[in-house]
Amino acid sequence: MSEQSIKPILDQNACDFSATGNDSVDALVQQRLQTMGPTSVLFYREPLVMERGEGAWLYDSSGRRYLDAYNNVAVLGHSHPAVQQAVNEQLGQINTHSRYLHQAGHDYAEQLLATLPAAAPLTDPRLLFTCTGSEANDLAIRLAWLATGRKGILVSEAAYHGNTFLVNQVSPSSCRQLPDWVATFSLDALRDESISAARAEDIIRAEIRTALTRLEQHGHQCAALLADSIFSSDGVFALPHGFLAAAVDEVRAAGGLFIADEVQPGFARTGEAFWGFNRHSTAEQPLIPDLVTFGKPMGNGYPVAGLVAADNLLQRFAAEEGYFNTFAGSHAAIAAAQAVLNTISAEQLQQNAAETGAYLKQGLQQLQQHCPRIRAVRGSGLFIGVDIATADGTQADPGYTSELINQLRRQGVLIGAAGKDGSTLKIRPPLCFGRGHADIFLTTLSGLLSGDDE
Repeated sequence: MSEQSIKPILDQNACDFSATGNDSVDALVQQRLQTMGPTSVLFYREPLVMERGEGAWLYDSSGRRYLDAYNNVAVLGHSHPAVQQAVNEQLGQINTHSRYLHQAGHDYAEQLLATLPAAAPLTDPRLLFTCTGSEANDLAIRLAWLATGRKGILVSEAAYHGNTFLVNQVSPSSCRQLPDWVATFSLDALRDESISAARAEDIIRAEIRTALTRLEQHGHQCAALLADSIFSSDGVFALPHGFLAAAVDEVRAAGGLFIADEVQPGFARTGEAFWGFNRHSTAEQPLIPDLVTFGKPMGNGYPVAGLVAADNLLQRFAAEEGYFNTFAGSHAAIAAAQAVLNTISAEQLQQNAAETGAYLKQGLQQLQQHCPRIRAVRGSGLFIGVDIATADGTQADPGYTSELINQLRRQGVLIGAAGKDGSTLKIRPPLCFGRGHADIFLTTLSGLLSGDDE
């Protein structure tokens, strides 16, 4: 599949702004078009008016509740009291810009950095605060360009890394025409998680070499591999362990850096590790990024994000370009971020992600055994992709996938699509998602796939 034929994720998940038959909803849709315009995307054919959230549940304006199996930004769960209390108390004291000393910010940075490997190339690491993951990835690319003196960037075929002008250009799932300094690689051959590690490494090495050659043909050398370590937008590729390390080996041999985009797989979501890239490390060969980026899950949805890089690189960046972000790492942002770190530990959410995720994945694999519509189940922890196929199971079926997403929404379960053709269900709930929630999800999906909703 060519780079230009990637199905934009927003197109697959979006409302078409047509009449729903609900007068009050239709009125809000029209008001949105008049005030926010057509780029303000809505999910589902029948848009939802959400009023409140609690844990893994969202409640609409009629009081109906929906199981949220999709929103990773509220990593702890919706309206978590620890975040509410921390931010409310801080807003009652002070919340101003980042040019004042702030002890809590320094303490938080030390704690976050302690979760990362302090070894080359992250020797003497520093945390630079931003407000969004897009900003963090934008900075990471600029740092890679500065460090290498090169421009070429490698990304996966359906990657999404944010929406600044620069980052959009390295996001095939949203950019309609990639620039020639961006080359993509495919993960199609890794759809079956039973593939051997050795075979997976051979496949990814060949893909990376091909992408590097494509850059060279356009007159560019590789500055960096930018990768979401579970390849969320491509359809969730978690196994076998180690294949990402093989890709990084090839990039580093070509003189490039590795930027680990942890916006989605980070903060314990995969269960196996606190950071997604850690899953591809071994005792013999640890995988250590050159740069690590974080997004709004860092503050349970509060606009706080960041980037970690070695001090010497940031020193050079400060001297040659400079950087200032008015409210990145503001007092309230740090309060939210600290509450997230504390709660992940206190509520054992990494353990829950591992245990509930394994339970959910096993249930999906059991469903797959008697349902040809499920072609593959992939993932780790509370990050799972389910490939949806035609009724005979022979080929991807993005049309039915879209229908299934909207049927689930009508049954009270929220989910989205991923994959370069939009035929993968992306299961990515808040980390408070437990076995009871998993059972609801499995029962609802099974009923729809078997036609019990007819």
